Amino acid sequence: MGSTPGPLVEIEVGDDPIAWASLDFAVGDDGVTRIGHVDVRLAGAHDERGRGIVGWTLDASAPAGDVDGLPTAYTVARHRAADRGAAPPVAHPNGVIGIDHLVVMTPDLDRTTEALGAVGLEARRTREAGGGRRQRFFRLGEVILEVVGPARPAGEGPAAFWGLALTVADIAATAAHLAGRLSEPKAAVQADRRIATLRPGNDVSVPIAVMSATPAPGGRAGS
Repeated sequence: MGSTPGPLVEIEVGDDPIAWASLDFAVGDDGVTRIGHVDVRLAGAHDERGRGIVGWTLDASAPAGDVDGLPTAYTVARHRAADRGAAPPVAHPNGVIGIDHLVVMTPDLDRTTEALGAVGLEARRTREAGGGRRQRFFRLGEVILEVVGPARPAGEGPAAFWGLALTVADIAATAAHLAGRLSEPKAAVQADRRIATLRPGNDVSVPIAVMSATPAPGGRAGS
């Protein structure tokens, strides 16, 4: 991929590597599948932290500690952006080429925004999502962080990781490759893009959608 790596270095997931390999992600012997410039580390279904997304690592100089309840690790020297950008992209048989966005849920959107700002992540825009909810977007290099919360605070609970939207080179080809595991592609909110939802079963605990790539100027995304 030609994009520049951002501050998101790694996502940890409480799933077994074999579960993601069954969806034709290329998973290494170390339990890591690299999607774009981000490592997805599959910690196992019996990890003590539970299932779903259990943590992330940011390439940032920041005080140790969670971000509004999001389990967070920090690293600078080991994952310099230039080093990560030089590594070739991994070819996944399912056609996935990157992470489009990572979704976080929060009961207090402004509180979580402030916590993210404290580690250098600035909100880019806010969108009304309907039903009294708002979406706030941040840039993590090639990945968009989407934080979803109520228009007014609805409690003091922590923010929590929710799901992933992955970019594919050709959504029709991915749908055919994962026939029976993927919903019928439909129009996405984003113009000229299509989206489908993965039916993961019990082995993959992260809600996952796949999206067609952003069209090049003057072109169209694959359908």
